[in-house]
Amino acid sequence: MNDTVRGIKVWDLPLRLFHWLLVIAVAVAFLSSEEDSALNQWHVLAGWVAGLLILFRLVWGFAGGEHSRFSDFVRPSRIGDHLREIRRGRIEPSLGHNPLGGIAVLVLLALTAVTVWSGAFGGEAAEDLHEIVAWTLLAMVGLHILAVLVMSLLERENLVRAMVTGRKSRTRHRTARDAMVPGVAGIVITLGVLAGAIFGILRYDRQAFTLRSAESFEHRDASSAGLIIHEHRAEEDDND
Repeated sequence: MNDTVRGIKVWDLPLRLFHWLLVIAVAVAFLSSEEDSALNQWHVLAGWVAGLLILFRLVWGFAGGEHSRFSDFVRPSRIGDHLREIRRGRIEPSLGHNPLGGIAVLVLLALTAVTVWSGAFGGEAAEDLHEIVAWTLLAMVGLHILAVLVMSLLERENLVRAMVTGRKSRTRHRTARDAMVPGVAGIVITLGVLAGAIFGILRYDRQAFTLRSAESFEHRDASSAGLIIHEHRAEEDDND
């Protein structure tokens, strides 16, 4: 298969896995959010997975492949020109994220992070915040999907397929080259950060990656405290 048919390598495999796993995690989190949902026992697990994925993306934004890095697409100075291109209906295809797409990435990462944080660490005081930010995230996801479809038409390139295959059309990017791949050091650092995060999560919530109701997660501290008191009383009875 020649290079023209295969296209240009743009998105590295870890980034693509992150993207679609986050789609699944967020979808499961929303579908399992109600107590009477058949998927309710998946809610906490989906939240922790989403949190790990966000952490991965933050590290990968510095250690990942060429177009995965924040330095490649977080460039606010380009937004004005990009908006003028949209108004004219003549858009130069972007090899990585276009300027507005880059901003959307940051907003979606931030909203997901706040949703996870408020659900995992905010307690009852953050329940309203958790719900408000979660619905805002859902609205932004919908807007993002719409924008991807519109930009696919304007740029005459299937952006969804590109995030699946990791490649874009060479006919639309004749002077471009394959993206630089992530280095071994970056991969090792990313895996180390994720391993440390998993260890920390399990110290905080021993059942983080098991299926159980969201209610049991909310009352885990009380249950743990009750178990400690019970064990302490048992020790006192033995001493007596």
